[in-house]
Amino acid sequence: MQIASPYSINVGGELLLLDTPVVMGILNATPDSFYRHHEGAEAIALRTRQMLAEGAAILDVGACSTRPGFTPPDEKEEMRRLKEALTVVRQEAPKAIVSVDTFRANVAKMCVEEFGVQMVNDISGGELDKDMFKTVAELGVPYVLTESSPFNGIEEVLRNMGGKVERLHELGVCDIILDPGFGFGKTLEQNYVVMQNLEVLHELGLPLLVGVSHKSMIYKLLGTTPDEALNGTSVLHTIALMKGAHILRAHEVKEAMECIAIIKKLKS
Repeated sequence: MQIASPYSINVGGELLLLDTPVVMGILNATPDSFYRHHEGAEAIALRTRQMLAEGAAILDVGACSTRPGFTPPDEKEEMRRLKEALTVVRQEAPKAIVSVDTFRANVAKMCVEEFGVQMVNDISGGELDKDMFKTVAELGVPYVLTESSPFNGIEEVLRNMGGKVERLHELGVCDIILDPGFGFGKTLEQNYVVMQNLEVLHELGLPLLVGVSHKSMIYKLLGTTPDEALNGTSVLHTIALMKGAHILRAHEVKEAMECIAIIKKLKS
């Protein structure tokens, strides 16, 4: 069992300690997410309160579906959805740690400057908007670096991420979180190769985020649907925690927190 290193990240001038793993709760403010979306002020407010009550340390708000084969909305529409969602989130939880799930630098800038969002979660690892790295550096917020390139082995993942970490550090980005990108640029088999070798990524000396919640690597393997993938999600969360994951990005916060509690007990 891999013991997670006691990292911390600076979010809005305060340290978020990761000596015990935390949950990033998902809030999809989009009509076309593959699993669970929340539209309208009432639904967004309810989702915000629920995730915080269940123990989420970070709220990850997105308005652009990244499901396989997705067609993203244009930048203006993504901003409109995020403004609506973040207005409600900030009314409900003005001090909560909020991450914006976007691959667009201008969208990230708007969310940080207008709504005090403290983190940027970019599923493209800077590949879809070449201004993203520079923008994150200027904003001075933590950045979730996702590996979404076509998979050519775990060592290649390590090299790709390591190169981007160097570029981010050169630009002055201090707080980087690694996401191996389950579901992005990988077949079902390749996703499990990454999970099997997850601890290799600790070589980069940065906190590790795992996002497998209800993804196709679960329901396609089991011959079910995204709606039936909670049990498989919890299994993979447990394995990821045993391999030293620091952040679980999850739809069901309560169940992810239970995985953390059990692994914490085993490690103690």
